[in-house]
Amino acid sequence: MTNKTLISVVGPTAIGKTALAIKVADYFGTEIISADSRQFFKEMRIGTAVPSQEELASVPHHFIQHKSIFEPYSVGDFEREALSKLEFLFKKKDVVVMVGGSGLYVDAVTHGLDHFPKIDPEIRQNLNEQLLNKGITSLQEQLKTLDPTYYDKVDLNNPHRLIRALEVCLGTGDPFSSFLKRSNISKRPFRTVTLGISAARDIIYDRINLRVDLMMDEGLLQEVETLEQYKDLNALQTVGYKELFQYLKGDIDLETAIGDIKKNTRRFAKRQLTWLRKKEDILWIDYKYDLAAVLSKVEQNITG
Repeated sequence: MTNKTLISVVGPTAIGKTALAIKVADYFGTEIISADSRQFFKEMRIGTAVPSQEELASVPHHFIQHKSIFEPYSVGDFEREALSKLEFLFKKKDVVVMVGGSGLYVDAVTHGLDHFPKIDPEIRQNLNEQLLNKGITSLQEQLKTLDPTYYDKVDLNNPHRLIRALEVCLGTGDPFSSFLKRSNISKRPFRTVTLGISAARDIIYDRINLRVDLMMDEGLLQEVETLEQYKDLNALQTVGYKELFQYLKGDIDLETAIGDIKKNTRRFAKRQLTWLRKKEDILWIDYKYDLAAVLSKVEQNITG
């Protein structure tokens, strides 16, 4: 597959990744793999900005709403399934497009995952009980003690990430950060061309605010109401859902919940950009791109 190319479309949330990915896939006559870790779940449509039926019908998509929130599904599972799908697609296509804002999932496909030893599942169970009984602060404090390096860069409001780090710390006796980027990361048998969509921060934030308003108009609150009884599942520890669960519980009013969704989504976009700016191989384009120029740049990178 050394003559095969994966075109990866990345960028902050609400910047227009889906639209560009569809245009690129249409031009090359190929298919799209989604690397958005929340669009995997069939119960979560509005709050995860799943592509519209028209968009899904315009180009074949994979890994969109193919799992249930009740099924355990890890980034390692995605890496294996995505690579298998790529191997299949590359038998009939020279180019495949991947799109998504979940940096860890994108990296899992393009570069491979950091490899961790097997951990006793009871440790995770205990940490989930700790989260339920003592709150997220107890996890934050424990991680600060066990792995201050990872504590300084992890999203401290993401319980899934905290629990993952802590289970490795507790299960191995070594800091989670000591396992990151070890030398056994896999080399891929295809080349990757990465397109990054950028815009000024105020434009990104305006687009985020508008998207949240549109989600509310489309029925996000009603979607969240159907999932309220499952709010402790990992998949639902997601911006847009967590805040409305607080509203439904009576902790905050609806206006505050919507404001918090916008604020937390803006923070998420900021973390996405921080992650992406560390990458040296991204071809950055403005969100008001000229499609012909973008396609020309991609073709030059494929042939060159």
